[in-house]
Amino acid sequence: MERGRPLHGTVTLADATTAQRAAAQRLLGRRPRAGGALAVSLAAVDEVLRRSGACPKGLAAAVEEITGPVADKSVREARVRREWEEAFAPLESVIGDRLADWYAMIQDTGLVRRLTGDPHAAGPMLRNLAEIIRNLPAEGEPMGHFAARVTGSAHALDEGPLSTLAFSSARALAGMPAGSGAEWRYEVWAAVGLLRDDVSSTVLTLGLTGDGRTSTGRALAAWREVGQPVVLTLRQLVRAPPVFSDELVSICENPVVVAAAADRLGNECLPLICTNGQPVAAVTHLLRLLSAAGAELRYHGDFDWGGLRIAGSVVDRFQARPWRFDTSSYLEVADRGHTLTGAPVSASWDPGLTAALRANGKAVEEELVLDTLVADLRRR
Repeated sequence: MERGRPLHGTVTLADATTAQRAAAQRLLGRRPRAGGALAVSLAAVDEVLRRSGACPKGLAAAVEEITGPVADKSVREARVRREWEEAFAPLESVIGDRLADWYAMIQDTGLVRRLTGDPHAAGPMLRNLAEIIRNLPAEGEPMGHFAARVTGSAHALDEGPLSTLAFSSARALAGMPAGSGAEWRYEVWAAVGLLRDDVSSTVLTLGLTGDGRTSTGRALAAWREVGQPVVLTLRQLVRAPPVFSDELVSICENPVVVAAAADRLGNECLPLICTNGQPVAAVTHLLRLLSAAGAELRYHGDFDWGGLRIAGSVVDRFQARPWRFDTSSYLEVADRGHTLTGAPVSASWDPGLTAALRANGKAVEEELVLDTLVADLRRR
């Protein structure tokens, strides 16, 4: 009846119980056939109901008398489809080519339906999502301010279905790889100009060229001239990104390398960036700006599992090359190290490096190779 089909033919109940078979016998006045399944003719049931006077209008009327009105499922499904189409309409108007694949993904996976449940709940949320996408990328705007301006609620992007979908669209818009953790989320938002933690996320630099067109670029040029390190905030990099060139930029893991380079080389130091351990959002945003400008990136870190893990991230994501960070460089200094601990990490750029660390069992920190690194950083 829900499918709009006539009540003809036979319905079958597999593995019917003894009570069910007895009920069918009492209703139809005949013993069911042998076997586990119970088959009942709908026409026979309709005839019994009419002839006995139990329900003169027949089986369909009896069903509705017992269960209530039965809606045509096809009509209901068509109505729900129209409601979903209406809910998605505002979002479709802002997708364009830039988010076509993302939009196909959320449609194919039913993500919106899973998050919201029904089109009536989804409609207002999708209208807000459309406005968010329409206003991205932003220009270094605080997250709460952006959310309040676009959706009317400063906390709209904190959590919930809207935040989930907006973050997913931001990641697609920025072309960001998959990841996890708070820093990765900050990085994704920053890539589309939204700042959640814009002043505490920083990156230590020395000798970056800078430019005369942006405030951040002018500051970098001034500090480079006097040969002093400078700490940049994520806010500065997003709101007033410097104009970089395709020069060589070195990356180290520890601040001691920056301090030694500033002391010994001053303004003769080649551009240098310090990750200060695992890169935070400010570090990765700066590396993305440099990579987009065509800069040649090279990385050196501690010869331990943490250093290999950081190197893998920088090499894979920003196409950096190893800087004295391979098997031969490690073997030259392995005898200076201390006991290596922790879980092994594969070096994608040099598989032999992982084997060498495991075989020697020694960790070598950057402090032990400072002279070599600083010599490499002298501007020729």
